[in-house]
Amino acid sequence: MENRSRPDYLIIGHVTHDLTPAGTTTGGTVAYSGLAAHALGCRTFVVTSVGPDFDPTAELPGLNVHIVPAAETTTFENIYTAEGRQQYIHHRAADIEAAHIPPDWKQAPIVHLAPIDMEFDPALIHTFSTGKIGITPQGWLRKWDESGKIGYKSWPPDAAVLSKAAVLVISEEDMPPGEPLRPYREHVPILVRTRGGKGCTVYQGEECYDFPAPQVQEVNPTGAGDIFATDFLIRLHQTNSISEAAVFANQIAAHSVTAQTLPEKMSLIKQTWHSH
Repeated sequence: MENRSRPDYLIIGHVTHDLTPAGTTTGGTVAYSGLAAHALGCRTFVVTSVGPDFDPTAELPGLNVHIVPAAETTTFENIYTAEGRQQYIHHRAADIEAAHIPPDWKQAPIVHLAPIDMEFDPALIHTFSTGKIGITPQGWLRKWDESGKIGYKSWPPDAAVLSKAAVLVISEEDMPPGEPLRPYREHVPILVRTRGGKGCTVYQGEECYDFPAPQVQEVNPTGAGDIFATDFLIRLHQTNSISEAAVFANQIAAHSVTAQTLPEKMSLIKQTWHSH
């Protein structure tokens, strides 16, 4: 990725403030994926919406950030139990529209659409005519009740949207076990289902490939799926090899869960990348 006059990696979605027992931290796919792309040497640009309590220079260091002003920053709470992760949304920033994307940024070779709370319409994908587009659709698979408790919402596959994407990455936590992937596979060239510590399954046409993840001592799994998606997109762009992308993404994501904080995770990504 040698052309430094434009983004190498453009990511769109809400960054968050995450409530944890240790205090408030920066979170959301934009933060984990964007900083991971930066750690891998990409010139990373972000379109997001935050409130006045968010400092992009401090919370997204090294990233070029375009902000849609909002009254509040999106705020999540992740609770991990023996039955899995439970999430709550307490605040939500403003919607993101095509007009908010700077024209020069639309030519990025890699575009990552990363909704976390339905902050933009899937039709936003039609804003881009070039580049490899990856989607992590978790924000289109969520609904929440009056308490903010997040649950599953079906997202009917849209051929017009999915056919524009190169890769769709869906976590097994984002969809119920019995929800069929076939309707999505019919429209997107590559679908990846991440399976936490078990690795990932990659679907391409009628082919299906399993890639196990390295076994590590898990400290904090938050953001691992986001990091995986970014690593997969970047390596696929570099090599055009599904196996290369899957093995690389599994390795980096696995290392990330051995660290507690976001800065520690990014430091590990840099170390792993330089030793790769």
